[in-house]
Amino acid sequence: MTIRLYYQDAYLTEFDAQLVHAIAGEKNTTGIVLDRTCFYPTSGGQPCDLGVLLSQPVFDVQEQDGDIVHWIKGHIEAADVHGRIDWSRRLDHMQQHTGQHILSQAFIKLLQAETVSFHLGAESSTIDIARAMLDDAEVRAVERLANEVVLSDRPVSARFVAVDQLGDLDLRKMPSVDKDIRIVQVEGFDQTPCGGTHCARTGEVGPIAIRKIENRGQETRVEFLCGWRALQDYQWKAAAVNELALTFSIKDTELPDTVLRLRDENAACRRELAHLREEFLDVEAERLLAAATEWRNKRLVVQAFWDRDAQEIRRLASRLTEGPATIALLGIGGERARLVFARSQDLELDVAALLRETCQALGGSGGGQPGMAQGGGFAGEHLEEALQAAYHSLTAR
Repeated sequence: MTIRLYYQDAYLTEFDAQLVHAIAGEKNTTGIVLDRTCFYPTSGGQPCDLGVLLSQPVFDVQEQDGDIVHWIKGHIEAADVHGRIDWSRRLDHMQQHTGQHILSQAFIKLLQAETVSFHLGAESSTIDIARAMLDDAEVRAVERLANEVVLSDRPVSARFVAVDQLGDLDLRKMPSVDKDIRIVQVEGFDQTPCGGTHCARTGEVGPIAIRKIENRGQETRVEFLCGWRALQDYQWKAAAVNELALTFSIKDTELPDTVLRLRDENAACRRELAHLREEFLDVEAERLLAAATEWRNKRLVVQAFWDRDAQEIRRLASRLTEGPATIALLGIGGERARLVFARSQDLELDVAALLRETCQALGGSGGGQPGMAQGGGFAGEHLEEALQAAYHSLTAR
């Protein structure tokens, strides 16, 4: 069984050990088992440590039957092994995990909401709490209490206890194991079973920031950041707020109201633009019908467009064929061509068949209903050729 040096000292970053045995893995990887290690394995919602053994990078650490297995690419032959963990990663995990203990207890003390799960992610961490809904005032109160505990710089300690000692402890939750029970204590605030690595004092956790709340049925997912993560999040957000405030020539405190006002103004402009576009389509349809070709007591509208929206041209085709005896052969150019064919309800022409015939001749495809069809897929430079081919195919009947 591997001796876990991180339980003796979570701040120990280098160590010397003896090679116990190696496990052959896939794709030239090897699992190294040592008699002792600083490397924390993935466990309890906390990711593993990374680092090096001799000169070999450790890319994963797992627990297996009481042993800690360090996975490397390649092999280690030496009996004496020197290891070094990535301290910045370890400190980050200590800040997030200790901060989670503080935050989880703050939710219990203020809202009687227990933590049901914890995940320490690469960018942010989450806890799921047994509470369906939270309002902003409750969230801010919990966040404030958690940071009060941080600023009080309380000692954080860990010890192993026996099962018969649990009744004397005021635990936030009961352990899931019945031996090697490790209790992490934030002095005067929280006690809970945990096998993770933690800061020695709450002041080392740094700021605790709740970033997002997400309702998940009878539970709520709380996304949070601690320490350097919280500072980095504050820095980019402060820079973004200041840049936007400067852009709009306003105070940073005025930004939320300004953004909401601009959102409403933009929505009004979009509605007005949509209305004007519909009016424009009415006018455009009248113009095209006035210039339509007469053929066997029918009006033929053949028109190419460039840089137009396909849905808009479809609506134009519908307007053109609202009246009787009208056929519209419309197309949109660009990198790839788009065709929209339509006809009035009083005609029996199958425009879908005509469109498929036109597209297939140029390597494209399409389909639809006898009264309205669309397709394309061929080069936009052949748009005029396609429309003329459709026109001649139609008028040759």
